Amino acid sequence: MDVSDSSSDDSQIPKGVGVSGRSSRPDIIALTGGKGGVGKTSVAVNLALTLARGGRRVLLLDADTDLANVSILLGLYPSRTLEHAMAGECRLADVIQEGPHGLHIIAGASGVQRCMDMDLDDAGSVLRALAGMEQAYDTILIDTASGLRPAALHMIAAAALACLVITPDPASLTDAFSLLRVLQRRGYRRTPGVVVNMAAGASQAREVFRRFSGATQRHLGMDTEYIGAIWRDDSIRQSVELQRPVALLSESDPSSRQFISLADQLIRHLSQLPARKGGLAAYWYHRSRRQQQISATEAVPTTADTESQSESQCDAPTGKGHSVTPSDAARDQCRALFADLQRLLAERPQDVLLRQEALRGASALLSGMASAQEPSRPPRTIGYSSDDFGSQDVLLARLKSQPDSVRMEGFLAARSSHCDD
Repeated sequence: MDVSDSSSDDSQIPKGVGVSGRSSRPDIIALTGGKGGVGKTSVAVNLALTLARGGRRVLLLDADTDLANVSILLGLYPSRTLEHAMAGECRLADVIQEGPHGLHIIAGASGVQRCMDMDLDDAGSVLRALAGMEQAYDTILIDTASGLRPAALHMIAAAALACLVITPDPASLTDAFSLLRVLQRRGYRRTPGVVVNMAAGASQAREVFRRFSGATQRHLGMDTEYIGAIWRDDSIRQSVELQRPVALLSESDPSSRQFISLADQLIRHLSQLPARKGGLAAYWYHRSRRQQQISATEAVPTTADTESQSESQCDAPTGKGHSVTPSDAARDQCRALFADLQRLLAERPQDVLLRQEALRGASALLSGMASAQEPSRPPRTIGYSSDDFGSQDVLLARLKSQPDSVRMEGFLAARSSHCDD
């Protein structure tokens, strides 16, 4: 799966889907993390509320396909999600919930993955609505699913900035490193930002970032940018239980001020990024078009097509100077299987049991191939055989013509080989 930045331009989208006439684009930020439990959703909600309170028009998209709980942290319970809009049960605008300070929220649930996989024939109305909706906001904040799920990777690719939320927990750092490694292998070339959450103070936050940044630079050759940090705070933990984010407290409250500082640092960082040509709608459109093209090339022929091609299949040129044969197809299938195995191992680099199972299976396969032998001839019968040595008269005549130094075993072995030839 390619998650490289295609820099799609909304002007390339067919008329009625793209929106022209405005040069500015909303800032699209993806809050992501390598593992659950790092407080990613809490950071996303409080940051979105802080930006909205500061006068920015903010849309918060809940893109966690498993634990969609942005609305729950705000005490809101949506009756419609992005999935309903995808199914045509309502308009995309009907999915939006309005929260405090004018914050707009879209509950994604499993509809996010459906957007990633949607066919262009069914996507037009949703893309038109999304493209028009994007222009109404200054900032679109995406709370992605944790880990390496396809929807999360695509959301990161569509965003102008990926903000990786990490904690001092070593498991958080390891999983975040794995996420960046997978993104890099799939074509991601931008510089991600880092937010250190649950730090004991400024010195620990800087030290955590230093260790993490050093590892990504040393092993991946990837730079990261320090966006800011949130200290460990009982008020934040209690706010989750009370469904009342600390960003709703007074601006003088220490917990609230942390997110005000983080929002200021984020805005400053975004102002230094190059302008993006397209937004979420453009990314989804181009990805859907690419997926449609791939599906067309991999389409399975119908029964009629198969019957009409059956006689000429071996003579059909492949464009590489040879014909398509069952052996070629088998080799292609073998390469595809090994590519799938390599991709699976890359997606779960920390899974030791998976690697052991892959190694065990490969070893067993190679051992079986090495021990396989060609069918041998039936064992020779004991005693004289005309099939082995020819007629007795010829055998005796040949034996008499040999010098006395010839050993009987060597003579018979040579004679048997001669008869075989």
